[in-house]
Amino acid sequence: MILQRISTAIVALLLLGIVLFVMPAKYVPLVIAALMLAAAWEWSGFLQATSILTRVVYTSLVGIAMMAVWYLMPGTVVVSSIFWVACTGWLAAFIWLFFYPTRIPGVLTWAGGLVAIVSTFTAIVFLHQLGVSVLLFVLLLVWLTDLGGFFAGKMFGRIKLAPAVSPGKTWEGVFGGMLLVVIMAVLASLWLAKSMLVVLPFCLAVASIAIVGDLTVSMFKRNVGMKDSGKLFPGHGGVLDRIDSIMAATPMFALGIECLNLWP
Repeated sequence: MILQRISTAIVALLLLGIVLFVMPAKYVPLVIAALMLAAAWEWSGFLQATSILTRVVYTSLVGIAMMAVWYLMPGTVVVSSIFWVACTGWLAAFIWLFFYPTRIPGVLTWAGGLVAIVSTFTAIVFLHQLGVSVLLFVLLLVWLTDLGGFFAGKMFGRIKLAPAVSPGKTWEGVFGGMLLVVIMAVLASLWLAKSMLVVLPFCLAVASIAIVGDLTVSMFKRNVGMKDSGKLFPGHGGVLDRIDSIMAATPMFALGIECLNLWP
C-alpha cells in the first residue's frame, strides 16, 4: 500500500510538472477546470442522489459557474468577492466541525460544494496568472503541512484532533506540520524581503485552514458513510481526497496575496 501511494504521488507530481512547465499557459485553466469537474462529480456523491441525473446536473452546474467566473476573471472585484465568500464558508465549516456528528442538510451540501470547487478553480487560475512560483508556493505550504502532520502523527501521535471526523489525525501531527510551515515561512520572508511579522502568521493561517479543508471533506464523507470520495488515484482515493486541503488554502492564500501585497 505504501509503495502504491508513493508511486501514485510520483506520477501525479510528474503530471503537475508537465502542466505547469511544459504545457502552454493558455491551456492550464482547461486542465484545472477538468480536475474541478471531476471533484464536482465526486462531491455529488455526498448528495445521496438516487438518480445519476442529479449528479450530472450538479456537475454541470459547477461547470457553468466556472465558465461564468472565467468570463468575469478580469474583474478584480468579482474575484475578490469569490475569495471572501469562500473564506467565510470555510470559517463556517470550521465551526460546524465542533458540532459534528450533527447531520449536514442537503442544501448546505449543494451550496458548500459549489462554493468550494468554484472558488478553488478561481484561486488556482488567479495564482497561476500571477506566476507559477506563486502557485507552487501555496502548494508546497499545503504539502508540508500534510507531510509534517503525517510523520509527526505516526511517530508521536497520542491526542486525537477530531475523533468524530478523522480518528487518525492528532494534535501532535498538527504541531509537526506547523513546524515545517514555520521553517518555510522564515525562508520565505527572507526570499520575499517581507516582514516576518506578516509572513509567519499568514503562512500559519493558510496551513490551519488547509487542515480545516481536510477535516471538512472528511466530515462530508462521514455524513454519508463514505470512506473515499473516489478511486481515481490508486492508494490515495479520489480527487477530493487529494485536493481537500488545497480547496481551503488557495482562496485564503489568494486573498492574502491581494490584500497584504505579499508577492513582489
